[in-house]
Amino acid sequence: MKTFQSLTEREILALAISLEEEDARIYADFAGALEADYPEQAAQFRKMRHEEDGHRHRLLELYQQKFGEHVPLIRRQDVRGFVNRRSVWLGKPGLKTVQRTAESMEVETRHFYLAAARRTTDASIRQLLGDLAEEESSHAETAEKIAATSMSAGEKAQAKRLFLLQVVQPGLAGLMDGSVSTLAPLFAAAFATHSSSSTFLIGLAASVGAGISMGFAEALTDDGSLTGRGRPWTRGFVCGAMTALGGLGHTMPYLIPNVKTATSIAVGVVLVELCVISWIRHRFMDTPLVSALLQVLLGGALVFLAGILIGNS
Repeated sequence: MKTFQSLTEREILALAISLEEEDARIYADFAGALEADYPEQAAQFRKMRHEEDGHRHRLLELYQQKFGEHVPLIRRQDVRGFVNRRSVWLGKPGLKTVQRTAESMEVETRHFYLAAARRTTDASIRQLLGDLAEEESSHAETAEKIAATSMSAGEKAQAKRLFLLQVVQPGLAGLMDGSVSTLAPLFAAAFATHSSSSTFLIGLAASVGAGISMGFAEALTDDGSLTGRGRPWTRGFVCGAMTALGGLGHTMPYLIPNVKTATSIAVGVVLVELCVISWIRHRFMDTPLVSALLQVLLGGALVFLAGILIGNS
């Protein structure tokens, strides 16, 4: 890598051309990544991309006048002092990440132009670099405004839909599975062994096992490419964690040595869990609250009774 102070005026212009081309392509990638979910922000990034293209053309014209047609390929990674940027194509960045990245990009580019203008002695090059520094200042303000822009009604609805698909649905599925499916083995163990410690270990194993199973099942069944449900392993983690949490909720009371007391508390915890599940379905899935309560409580009661019958058999 070379130091910025060692660059010639020709190399500084070549680096500026490369930076503007890279920034324009990044903004185009940002616009493409946001188009489906945040069309208004995507349009602003397309506008910034066109402005960066205009900067590149002005730099190229001046370079051709001063140094000819050949522009050496000098990139940011060839010069010390630039911030490394993660390639957009490696993942789908979120709105906040894109907004923060754009703001930092413009601030960095402005600082580059100011430093470059101080290092040049050619009047025309110095003038262009100074003008671009001022224009990058307005770009930084634009990027800051994009970061502060509140979403429109349509974008808020889309964001809510993504939150439902990527967080609420896998989390709810995990919580329901963990809260309901672990009831039978837990209470069967309690009534069969009459031992809090044994019941706790069985409940712990069932909860952790169910969490791992549900996490992998969620992650491997849908990669999100067609359904728009987001990163599969993120959904798998949410689903698996909520599954384990749902089972551990009514397992923890069995840390109490008295099995009857522990069972009474565990039953109360189960009722709370089922009510929480019903409220989530009502709040986020538009299910009538009474209907959600009846469905969840009925399923929980059936599994609970199955555990008691098996434990007493």
